[in-house]
Parts: sequence; structure tokens; C-alpha cells
Amino acid sequence: MRDEVDMKFLDLLRMSSSNLWKRKVRTILTVLGVVIGVASIVVMVSLGLGLSRSLMAQYESYGSLTQITVNEPWGDSSDEVKRLDQALINEILAMEHVDSVYPVLETQAYAQYGSYQGYLQIQGLPEEAFQDMNITVGQGRLPGKDQDLTFFYGCEVLQNFYNSKGSGGSYWETGVLPDIDLMNDPIFVIFDMNAYYEAGSTDENGQTKKPPKKYLIDTCGVEAEPGENQWSQYGWYTYCDIDQLAAELKKIFKNKVIPGQPTTKTGKPYKEIFYSQLLVNVDSMDHVVTLQKTLQDLGYNAYSQAEWVESEQKTMGYIQAVLGGIGAVSLFVAAIGITNTMMMSIYERTKEIGVMKVLGCDLRNIRSLFLMEAGFIGFIGGVIGLVLSFILSVVINRVASQANEYMGTTGGISYIPIWLVFLSLVFAILVGMVAGFFPARRAMRLSPLAAIRNE
Repeated sequence: MRDEVDMKFLDLLRMSSSNLWKRKVRTILTVLGVVIGVASIVVMVSLGLGLSRSLMAQYESYGSLTQITVNEPWGDSSDEVKRLDQALINEILAMEHVDSVYPVLETQAYAQYGSYQGYLQIQGLPEEAFQDMNITVGQGRLPGKDQDLTFFYGCEVLQNFYNSKGSGGSYWETGVLPDIDLMNDPIFVIFDMNAYYEAGSTDENGQTKKPPKKYLIDTCGVEAEPGENQWSQYGWYTYCDIDQLAAELKKIFKNKVIPGQPTTKTGKPYKEIFYSQLLVNVDSMDHVVTLQKTLQDLGYNAYSQAEWVESEQKTMGYIQAVLGGIGAVSLFVAAIGITNTMMMSIYERTKEIGVMKVLGCDLRNIRSLFLMEAGFIGFIGGVIGLVLSFILSVVINRVASQANEYMGTTGGISYIPIWLVFLSLVFAILVGMVAGFFPARRAMRLSPLAAIRNE
């Protein structure tokens, strides 16, 4: 009995590539099917990934996806209501997955410059918070530990000013911003807005109420204007250091209730200034919902974008699955083409297979030979399909760039990550080898004598 001959891997590789080259037209047509299938899957999946990536970038522009905003629970101003103070900050910092907690102190004020007047929505935050907010500075700098209170104005603040004299009107009436240089012009601020509106009226003793004091607040910086069709989430606010704001409010409203602050049951102010809200930064988006639920169980109002974003991500996942399924149909058709090609190859090479068996060729080598040919078809089709996918992706993104400029969005709608490149190539090779498995098995089981007699 003749011993079986074990062929080397390089010999199998050389023979399989040579056999494919002998049948150029059939091989090219089969490869073309794989090219279309791979390109369809990659482009379809890249569209889903690109849309998801674009939406996530848009969501991030609305605010951090790993940040939870904590407010006081709804209720009256009794002592039982839980307040936002340093003790709560320390408690939250001790929780797992919490990176940082930034307190926010909010108040409103009235601003004046010449005949122009406007409302300011003031937010005091720690210096570290401004570094994480990624505010684009147009002039000056962000608030810091200055000796006196300074303001940083958002890019939309000027739209809140109007001309109180003449027929100048507001920005919303004229479409023209007031002639104010927030960086250099002296801006007077009135913090006691109730006293401002009551000025000139008489109290219960018949005394005329005096207007409140005006404070000249220096400007430390102004936010840069966003690009066309873009907006800034920080544009409507006036920012400052939280400690300086708290000290200034205590000095202005000495022994009086600070607007926005709670009072005791008797209507008197607390000695301590409570925060308006807390910004809790979580180490990962995976833990946002859990931590948010924990804060809600403690009795506080806590909300974030995580739940909404998770819902949107699930929807995008379904879209990606549908798009990938559409592309997979093309690759399935290509797999049928590979199977047909390999079956025809076996019928045409029956005698060759019989000779190889008579000469003692290992049956596993015969199977490997046909599997390699099928894998070659998948590999070549996969590589060409990837090149075609990148070309189509560039074309799609260039066409979509005009729509992005019109809609004010950013990012391409087709995105091909490196993992998709390798995965699609491996998938194409596997599809080819799976499609060639049964033909290879048939070739391995052919009877040597019957194969030699076959014409």
C-alpha cells in the first residue's frame, strides 16, 4: 500500500493560486460577487457608525454625557428639605465612579451701560469647573481667584440688552447688537432687582424707597463667537468664581434674604449660602444611570442625558443591524457563487483529483487545496471590496459635507474604523472557505479509480 504524501503549505498555496489563474473569467466573476458583497456590508455598516458618531458628537455639544445635574427636591422652604451644601458634596465624592463634583451658585442681576440695560443670568463655579467646560475664550481669560469679583460674559449676553431711551429697541426687534464692548466698557450691575423695581414707591411709613446701589464689575473675559449655523451652550450666561460671588452677595444682602436662597420658617435667611445645583462628573457613561438612580433615592432631583442617549444608541444599533443585514444579503449571494465555482472546478478536475489520490496525496491536502482556492477568492474580493468601500465612503462624505454646512452639524455620515477593516476581511475569507467546504469535502471523497476513468 502506497504511503500518503503530505504536501507542503507553500506547494498548496502555489497550486491553488495557479488553478484560479487558469480560469480567469470564472474567477473574476466570482471575485466580483465577493467585492460587491464586502463593499455593501462595509458601506452599510459605516453609514450606521457614521450616523451614530455624528449624533453622539452633537449630543456632547449639548453638554457632557457623563455629567449628572443635581437639584434640590421639590418642596417648601422648611428645614426638612434637603439642601445642596458641602456636606452633600463630600458624600457624593465618596461614592464609586465619581470623578468630581462642582457646585453652582446662580443669581440674576440687572446691568447698565449708558442708555443700554439688560438682564444677566449669573453662574458662579469653581475655577476647576471652567477648565473642564471647554469654553472658547475670545478675549481675556476665564474666571479665576482674582482679588475682586470679575465677570466672564457668554457670546449671547449682548442680545439681552436693549436701549431704554429713544427708538433703539432690543436686538430681537432690530436684529442689531447694542454698541457695547463688554471687555472694556464699564458695566454697572444691580444685584438687588426687587429694590430696583420698587425704587420711587413709598413704603408702609410713607417713605420713598431709594434705588439700590450699583456695582462696577470688571470683565475678565468674553466668549468667542461660534461659527456660522452653530451655537454655544454657554452663550447666555455670565460666569464668575463661586467664592467671590458668594462673598459679594453676603456683603450686598447683609442680614437680608439673598434672591434664590431659601429661608427659615420665620422667613429669615440662613447664615450659610446653599448651592443652586451640583454638577457630578462620572468616570464612565456606563455608570451614569446607576449613580443617577442612587442620587434620586437619596431624595434629590438628578437628571442627565444618559437615559436619552442610551435609548438613541439602541435605535442606532437597530439601524446598523438592518443596514448590515442588507449588505449581508449581497455577500450571501457571493457565497453561492463561490460554491458554484468550486463545484464546477471539481467536475472539471475530477481526473486530476484521481491522479493525486493514486499518487498517494494526503486526503487532507486535497481538501486544503480547494479550501485555499475558496479562501483566495474571499481574500481577493475582500481586499478589492475594502478599497471600493473607502472610495465610496469618501464620495459619500464629500456629498454630505454640503448638507452638514447647511444644517450646522459636524462629522461625516460614513465612518470606517480599523476594526471594521480587519473584521470584514476575515469575514470575507471565512465566507469563501465555508462556501468551499462542501465542494472540498466532495473532492476528498471521490473514488480514485472512478475519477481517473472520468472524461
